Amino acid sequence: MFTSSIPSVKARLLAITAITISGLCGGLVGYAVTDLQCENECDALSGSIGLGSALLCALGVSIVANLALKAMSEWKTTERQQSVRERYPVE
Repeated sequence: MFTSSIPSVKARLLAITAITISGLCGGLVGYAVTDLQCENECDALSGSIGLGSALLCALGVSIVANLALKAMSEWKTTERQQSVRERYPVE
């Protein structure tokens, strides 16, 4: 019987949700900080800094989520290999 070690759909959806939320939060923080620092109306600068910070935050969380999903996959593979070794010991 072949079973895949791909992370579950729930884990992948949680990773996508975390990436999206971090991008939104990073964008809002970047926009707000730039908007507060600017004395004149500089919507273009605030928007571009907000977009850049959103991308950086989403990129950072996507790297962490990718590493976590890979670790989950390796953990499942190791558990399956161990259970097979226990069932069929080499003599």
